[in-house]
Amino acid sequence: MAGILYGTGVGPGDPELMTLKAVRLIRENEVIALPGPDAKETVAYQIAVQAVPELAEKTLLSVVMPMTLDKQQMAKDHDKAADTIEACLKEGKNVVFLTLGDPTIYSTYLYVQKILEARGYETRLVSGITSFCAAAARANTSLVEWNEQLHILPAVHRLDQKLDQPGNYVLMKSGKKMNQVKEILAESKKDVVMVENCGMKDEHIYRSVEEIPDTAGYYSLIIAKEPRGQA
Repeated sequence: MAGILYGTGVGPGDPELMTLKAVRLIRENEVIALPGPDAKETVAYQIAVQAVPELAEKTLLSVVMPMTLDKQQMAKDHDKAADTIEACLKEGKNVVFLTLGDPTIYSTYLYVQKILEARGYETRLVSGITSFCAAAARANTSLVEWNEQLHILPAVHRLDQKLDQPGNYVLMKSGKKMNQVKEILAESKKDVVMVENCGMKDEHIYRSVEEIPDTAGYYSLIIAKEPRGQA
């Protein structure tokens, strides 16, 4: 029988936020896939190995899927990643693919899952704590209350959009275009908090647009809320 592919979230950065199920799957399976050219250098590995030290002794698959806007190159990378994983599935080995946060939220893993499903393999998704829930907790604030709406945007792809809908916003993938993102935030007049590298050693929390540096890192998540008294 062919193996099963598990898309497994490891949470946003703090190893204590990994789920018991993620820990169990790593312990029970030999093959662990990680997104990057060097498995042990990936952020997902560095998070998970703190919670599951025996991960260091597992068979690690480096799955290379570099970020690109070239759709043809992206498709080639996804097919190559699927081929790498399929070789293990064919041997009857389960593969646990570790991904940051939750695998259902803007995860590159999902492209590989769809390819392997189309090839007839069984796949399963394992939830992890999302970056925006963890960031709200670290900032000691809610995401939404009562009947507020929550809008989740990949900011780098939506820089032409104003934050003019009622409710609160989560802006993900903001780091590379932070100057433009800050302009949108300032125009919105919303209360802003940004958590950079949530749960990691170099975590920083900024509590206004003015505090946010122009050179914020890739793992920067912004919560923009209705001003107090207007929600």
